[in-house]
Amino acid sequence: MTKKRMMQTLGLFFKRGAGGRGRYLRDNNIFAETGRNVRFQPRLIPLYPELIKLHNNIMIAAGVRFVTHDATYAVLNNLGIGHFPERVGCIEIMDNVFIGFNATILPNVRIGENVIVGAGATVTKDLEPNGVYIGTPARRIGSFDDYVKKCAEVPGAGYDYPYVEHNQRISDKEIQNAWEFFNKERETE
Repeated sequence: MTKKRMMQTLGLFFKRGAGGRGRYLRDNNIFAETGRNVRFQPRLIPLYPELIKLHNNIMIAAGVRFVTHDATYAVLNNLGIGHFPERVGCIEIMDNVFIGFNATILPNVRIGENVIVGAGATVTKDLEPNGVYIGTPARRIGSFDDYVKKCAEVPGAGYDYPYVEHNQRISDKEIQNAWEFFNKERETE
């Protein structure tokens, strides 16, 4: 790790909250571009951050990895059949994107507007706008618009899933509601 990247990573590590880390990335011009309302949970600056563009209204969950290079050259160069340079590739994340916990974004990928990438997904190619993607490799399972519509439904007096009123704080009542929902989903008739 270069000294510059180590110092950037240390700076990122000590920023409080995803919003603070997003502002740190933007204020320090670490990525090629960092837009407004970028929330960044990872604590590590990826290799070649200059090859990454994050547009507006993006949430990057913890453990997400941006891979901007292919390190197979290290093995190929020891075969004695020639010189193989390290390949690199850009990553661009458009507006209104959520990338879930432990997802991996490989080089030469653009994630379109209004996209949700599920936890643990591996993005190996461009993701078209207005989609929900999961799996390895990531595949489309639905539309962003349908997801938003489902999340916005308010049957009766409240949502049909457990929730918290304040981010990163959960009350005793919210804990109880979550367990009741969990158990109800598993009842056998």
